[in-house]
Amino acid sequence: MTAHDPRSGAAPGLDTTSDPNFVAYYEQASLSEATKARFETVRDKVLALIEKSGRRAAGLRVADIGCGAGTQATMWAELGHEVFGLDLNEALVAIGARRAAERGLAVRFDVGSATALPYGEASMDVCLVPELLEHVPDWESCLREAARVLKPCGVLYLSTTNVLCPIQQEFDLPLYSWYPAPLKRRYERLAVTSRPELVNHARYPAVHWFSFYGLRGYLAGLGFESLDRFDMIDPSGRGVPARLALAAVQRIGPLRLLGHVLTPYTVVFAIRRRGG
Repeated sequence: MTAHDPRSGAAPGLDTTSDPNFVAYYEQASLSEATKARFETVRDKVLALIEKSGRRAAGLRVADIGCGAGTQATMWAELGHEVFGLDLNEALVAIGARRAAERGLAVRFDVGSATALPYGEASMDVCLVPELLEHVPDWESCLREAARVLKPCGVLYLSTTNVLCPIQQEFDLPLYSWYPAPLKRRYERLAVTSRPELVNHARYPAVHWFSFYGLRGYLAGLGFESLDRFDMIDPSGRGVPARLALAAVQRIGPLRLLGHVLTPYTVVFAIRRRGG
């Protein structure tokens, strides 16, 4: 099998080009061992969640929204799943398609917007939205589209900015997550004009900052039940102190909140309810 050629379905007026510095950075970063390990962990947790619900985690239809250079998409394709990758960055999509083709993996890549997915209603078992939501001005449409394309009991994975934690990588500024909104707007303007190095030359810098609690509430309205990073930790194989600490975080609200304050990025694993 071979990869599909990238197709362009981006909405008119959206800029699908990118700064060469940005592309060069992500082309290399997408192959780092840390990136591979992170995406492999996400994949395995999603598959475990599907199996825990009593479904067979094989032959899944998987949408990787904001797929970048295709690292995560190819990891799912390696296991025989039917994978669809979409990103607004045309250069990165081309890299992902080339890499998949070189390995004989059948991944369909599209250039397009997360707010208008080119997939049918209830057509996907898994929807992956890694580090994208913060860059989409109309983030609500992005989540509504993910809900639209997911089958009942399908799994949505999100990773995005964390407004609770001062540590972040979106802007090269200390404690940026905690900046007041007017100051953030100022740096967003600088990032797309005279100071692109603040965001590593990204065409669409982060403009939103989330918490797990806020996303859980919004997703509940779309028919999802949400789990956070602490819910998804497997205690088996861990020592007694670690298991006790995890149990305390899971059961005591203030400790869970503290855990979110101490961990960069917001992570959500959400299951679409039947009839949701």
